[in-house]
Amino acid sequence: MKIINMLSSADKVKGQGVGSAYLEQVALVENGLKNQFEVKINSNKKGDINHYHTIDLKHYIKAITSKKPVNLGYVHFLPETIDGSLKLPKPFRKVFDSYIISFYKKMDYLVTVNPYFIDLLEAHGLDRSKINYIPNYVSSEKFHPLDKNTIRKGKERFQIYDHDFVILGVGQVQTRKGVMDFIDLAKKNPDKTFVWAGGFSFGAITDGYQELKEVINNPPNNVKFTGIIDRKDMNLIYNIADVLFMPSYSELFPMAILEAMSVGTPILLRDLDIYHAILDGYYLKGDCLNSFNTVINQLSYDKNYYEEATEMSRAGSIFYSKDHVLEQWHDLYNQLGTESRVSNE
Repeated sequence: MKIINMLSSADKVKGQGVGSAYLEQVALVENGLKNQFEVKINSNKKGDINHYHTIDLKHYIKAITSKKPVNLGYVHFLPETIDGSLKLPKPFRKVFDSYIISFYKKMDYLVTVNPYFIDLLEAHGLDRSKINYIPNYVSSEKFHPLDKNTIRKGKERFQIYDHDFVILGVGQVQTRKGVMDFIDLAKKNPDKTFVWAGGFSFGAITDGYQELKEVINNPPNNVKFTGIIDRKDMNLIYNIADVLFMPSYSELFPMAILEAMSVGTPILLRDLDIYHAILDGYYLKGDCLNSFNTVINQLSYDKNYYEEATEMSRAGSIFYSKDHVLEQWHDLYNQLGTESRVSNE
């Protein structure tokens, strides 16, 4: 039986999608491929495949010193996607950007969660033939619709009235997440409740920290910032929401979208090119505050429009089903396992 060594520190920082993606992917492989692969977590023992989920320096060193296994790297971000997330001194940022690409170049193969980034990786000098696209996945056992009574009690917990129309934002509080647009939309809709689930996972080095901190400390009356919420409670959050609104300026494939889809919550996103290949037909879109406002208001009063949006979300959940994603991991790991066997003979 081949051994896959999952190497990650993603779950050490709460409230970030990389950690959620890591936990879901490991659980998927452990349960779905257990008859073919033995999964180790951050093991020092040699395996057949080292699957790097994060770009820690210790992982970089391991990748250049481990001769036996095939090194597989997960691409959760690029230098381009750091903009608006972290505020780093320019000299350090330049070094960090170079490190990111250097790490990826040490891998034998890469997996990206969005095909849009294959071209960008190639532009950074990566071999296109070594890059694979496999989407993120969430478990329907963890994210699913709840009954009305549970939702009502959940609203009470977060001090939300039962009849409130709830617009949910999810993610780290960062400039690139469009938090200020979220606030501006809330100001246009004082009759609706806006909830942002997430916080400053990286503290004061977060881009726009001071401005965002001021907003969190003094939000409009109809806006609630929950701070970082344990993942086990996020299913309730999605069920409380009437719509997931993600005004991000850059993303790869947010786990929050898949999680909300699994619940059947309508999705409203900024119209980014990266979404077209992976989400077209599954979400509502806007490109400015006015278009977001139009969609939100139509969702709140047009029952047919709302039901159509719900069906779009559910269709997305079906497309990114367990079997669909597991089959892709099965094929890739088998390919890499074979290469590992041949290289060691």
